[in-house]
Amino acid sequence: MTGTLQAPRVAWTWWREASGSVADLGVLVPLAVVLVVGNGLSATAVLLPVGLTYLLVARVYGVPVAVQPLKALAAVSIAAGAGVDVIASGALIMGVLFLVLGATGLLDRVAGIFPVAVIRGVQLAVGLTFVKIAWGLVADPPAEFDSAPAPLVAVAVGLVLTAALLRWPRHVVLVVVAGALAVAVATTWGATSLEWGPSALAVPHFSLASFATAATLLVLPQVPLTFTNSCLAPADAARVYFGERGARVAPGRLARTLGAANVLVAAVGGMPVCHGAGGMSAHYSFGGRTWRTPALIGGALVLAALVGGAGLAGILTGFPLPVLAALLLVAAVAHVRLLSDLRGVTAWGIAVGVGVLGFMVSLGWAVLGGLLAHVVLDRARRVTV
Repeated sequence: MTGTLQAPRVAWTWWREASGSVADLGVLVPLAVVLVVGNGLSATAVLLPVGLTYLLVARVYGVPVAVQPLKALAAVSIAAGAGVDVIASGALIMGVLFLVLGATGLLDRVAGIFPVAVIRGVQLAVGLTFVKIAWGLVADPPAEFDSAPAPLVAVAVGLVLTAALLRWPRHVVLVVVAGALAVAVATTWGATSLEWGPSALAVPHFSLASFATAATLLVLPQVPLTFTNSCLAPADAARVYFGERGARVAPGRLARTLGAANVLVAAVGGMPVCHGAGGMSAHYSFGGRTWRTPALIGGALVLAALVGGAGLAGILTGFPLPVLAALLLVAAVAHVRLLSDLRGVTAWGIAVGVGVLGFMVSLGWAVLGGLLAHVVLDRARRVTV
């Protein structure tokens, strides 16, 4: 009798973890496609470091720490039409910088005194950013996705899918993603050649000019976001989601793993990555709880990069954008829910202020403003007491 009960329980565990593993595709797929098609990056070079980093995450953390594109860096790269050399130079700078920061122990000390309200504000800003990206995918789709439906249809389908995923997140997401992949293959069949094997790697050529351009154009806007949303915020979210098991997700360790990942990215000319806190919320909201979640998506991405990298770029341009938008919206809802533990008008005011300012203007300036407000209000409270 025990064996009979155990089999369905094990099967459900793997189904739930597999559901959580695909939850962050809403961020990964659009940026990966645009960087491959628009900026000339190799599909294998983009997906292989992400997959390998997910496998590293499974081993090091044992919980679903996300591996996402560096969003600010990717956005600027796309807008500026940056090539492989400049993007790789940016990845190398980020990699070395965060390896050093992680090794010093400075980030762990900063995390110990960082106000929770400011971290919640960062998480609110990320949630709002996910909503903005989701809206852009259906209302003004990237040109690389040439089979995108009419905006009204896309919005309607996206909202229906979002409602279904919010209602039954662990039950239907694998079916939805599998169906989306089938649609992508069907809509691109014949329009793109189906090739097997990895795509060719363009080994980057580093120079003083590429490093100077990358440092000023790509790295400066990205560092504050990575410091807060890829080191401090994921460590905080891990404690909320996983309790004692989340203790190993420390800011310094996150800095070291994302730093090592970006050194690998730079070597192959791929897409710079981070450990975005929103991705952790996405994995968690769809059922990810253990090492299985990052191991499953990591293995799938490594397989896709090595077996199908040569023809994958064309197929992914047919991926239904309403599905990606719905995944992002569910992740946004999960991420904003982290604010539910705030208590008091002051904490809520700082969090909302940081979140709105970070979303509308700049996360770096928003965090500085939140820290200043926290110090001023704390001193005022002590004086009155």
